[in-house]
Amino acid sequence: MFTQLEIEYANPYQLDDTYNLTFNLRQHSVVDRWVNKVLIAQKKFSIDDPGRFYGFNSIEQQRKTALNKINQTIAIINNFKPVIQRTLSDVSDQDTLNYLHHIFEVYHGLLDNQTSDFWLQSPPEVHCALADLNIQVHECEFVSRNVINKPTHAVTWYNLPKIGMLTDAEYSLFEPESKCGTVYLLYTEIGKTLEDLAQDNDRYIHEDAFRPFRHYSADFFVNFYNDDARLIEENRVKIKEYYTQNKEFFEKRGLPIDHPHLTTGRLPVADIVNFTDNTITNLKSRQWVKSIKFN
Repeated sequence: MFTQLEIEYANPYQLDDTYNLTFNLRQHSVVDRWVNKVLIAQKKFSIDDPGRFYGFNSIEQQRKTALNKINQTIAIINNFKPVIQRTLSDVSDQDTLNYLHHIFEVYHGLLDNQTSDFWLQSPPEVHCALADLNIQVHECEFVSRNVINKPTHAVTWYNLPKIGMLTDAEYSLFEPESKCGTVYLLYTEIGKTLEDLAQDNDRYIHEDAFRPFRHYSADFFVNFYNDDARLIEENRVKIKEYYTQNKEFFEKRGLPIDHPHLTTGRLPVADIVNFTDNTITNLKSRQWVKSIKFN
């Protein structure tokens, strides 16, 4: 039985320049299942993008990078078929980000259900671009909403089937605020949670794209900051107001406000052991996940 997670970080231009962090695995029902999924993913696939790091560079640089990436992705998709009618000129343009997320939902399809004509006719590079579009929408939102750096990184394996599901009892494991050095399960549904809807004011999303956090996979992220308690409370109020304004929508789906599937926050699976004052500095020059192992 494993008790620790070890992540080896590297300089993307000099992969032998490494820095290791160790995390103690939590002791709850999801952890062993998650570890097994990571091990399966590693046998079958490479990490999608080992350099998916946010919040380690200046805000200005992050905005520029996020904007360039998403517009390049739009161009790849439109070069196959011009289905996207907008580009992004400002990462704070939430309406366009909602539109682009809707494009992803329509042309990619919902979770493990890629059956649209566009998907079936498009080549692998367009499939990757559609998946990247979703990630990059959320990257733009992350950069736009944070006036101070909130260092984090994500690890995903696109092609691993998302078939694991949380039990209702396991929603009690969610925590309302991020803690520095904690590893969390990544939301792997295709759609938006109640928390996302309350935050985004999305006028494009289809009703069937409301997707509670039910499935999970090997995908995870690591936060290197502590959430502001005041912002957590503001978010809680916003979520409650959104639910009240759309109560009929949720009740038709058998979801009273205290239903487990409307739980907000994040599900932790591990906590850092060796965080120091120099950890962020060491990661700034090593924004690349070289290896992941369990001990």
